[in-house]
Amino acid sequence: MKILLVNPPAINFYHRIGLKLPPLGLAYLASVLKGKGHQVRIVDLNVEPFDYLFLPYQDFDLVGISVDTTRYPISQKIAQMAMKYKVKVVMGGPHAAFFDKEILTSDSADYVIRGEGEYGILDLVETLENGGEIEKVGGLSYKNNGTWDKNPPRPFIQNLDFLPFPARDLLPLNLYTLNMGKRYSATMVTSRGCPFNCDFCSCSEFSGIKWRTRSVENIIEEVSVLYNRYGYRAISFLDDNFTLNPHRVIDFCEKILRRGWDIEWWAFSRIDTIVKNEKMVELMGKAGLRQVFIGFESAEQETLDGFGKKLEAESVFKGVEILKKNKIDVWGSFIIGGLEETKEMVKKTIRFAKRLDPAYAQFSILTPYPGTKLYDSVKHKLLSDNWEIFWGGQPVIRLDKITPKELQRLIIRAYLSFYLRPKKLFQLSLPYLYELFWGYKKKGKIPLEKKGDDWVPTKEILVA
Repeated sequence: MKILLVNPPAINFYHRIGLKLPPLGLAYLASVLKGKGHQVRIVDLNVEPFDYLFLPYQDFDLVGISVDTTRYPISQKIAQMAMKYKVKVVMGGPHAAFFDKEILTSDSADYVIRGEGEYGILDLVETLENGGEIEKVGGLSYKNNGTWDKNPPRPFIQNLDFLPFPARDLLPLNLYTLNMGKRYSATMVTSRGCPFNCDFCSCSEFSGIKWRTRSVENIIEEVSVLYNRYGYRAISFLDDNFTLNPHRVIDFCEKILRRGWDIEWWAFSRIDTIVKNEKMVELMGKAGLRQVFIGFESAEQETLDGFGKKLEAESVFKGVEILKKNKIDVWGSFIIGGLEETKEMVKKTIRFAKRLDPAYAQFSILTPYPGTKLYDSVKHKLLSDNWEIFWGGQPVIRLDKITPKELQRLIIRAYLSFYLRPKKLFQLSLPYLYELFWGYKKKGKIPLEKKGDDWVPTKEILVA
């Protein structure tokens, strides 16, 4: 079959500050489908100069669309265009998984794949191609005689080493803008699932509470491909928690050091893991870790407990000190607008962020995404049903103690207060804040060119 995979334009925090990342999820689907002889094309509307109204839908047998919450409205429009050409449409991703009934009963798609999509879409494609029974495709929801139906869930993939590497050859790698200092960065995912199940995060529901990881050997093999074949000298690991198993991290770092690779990397972690594993942090620094993203969220223990964060607010200073000692920059995340927060509690979190003094601070307004415990508890308090504003920078919940206007002023105050200090003024100042809330920033492009089936560097991968 011929399959078109579409990545709709993003409206998230990272896109607003100019970070455009390759859609690895679609690249994994493409790799699995290609491995079985199907023809696949990926169109990334975040970076490619295409209008969804004029994509060649008629040339394909199936259109797959990646859907998260903010992109759901545009995903519906893309699906409607495809269906005008009598092409079947399948949606996947977190929003689609939790809103499958709405999607199917509103004729926004013919099928929805819930959860991991690699073998779900393969089963769907081969069932359609061979005239098989759609009722036997695990994890699939579908239209059924004017209504909808859903099959039992598909088990999670337990051996992630079984997955082929993402089909990066189908992506316009020269158009992505993620960088680390002066190096352009590739992206990788080395594990799935999260055992912490925070109230505001859908990861545990979508990918499972059980943490599943690739073997270190398999991870190193993909790093080698990125390093030697594509020429990358920086990698951003997008796992929800890269450091959940310190022994795995130590093994990974030792293998990087033995190979002598000149590589820098970025990862997500938790501050309690950092505090308990100082030797691991020291080794990560030696192996090239330059930035770590950590969710501090709030200065208020009551708020953290309300989030289900399982973290002690005052324990974080030691962790930040350990990271700074090893010359690892901290990207700190803070959430304001908790259900029971007052303006003074939010201001306390802003002061807390300045005391911690991470290299970068991301402030977000508490946003209830479908599939989270938070969404189920506040859906009757939503201020809007416009999913496009659910990007974390605008109020979407009616709070008892802070008005929407006050909350909007508080998040702007948070950024101004953090970044307009003398020590931060020349790092990320007013232009950054302007782009975050009112515009989009254009960044440089990676110097790669297509040769045969590969993207190869035209020169050393450095920001101009």
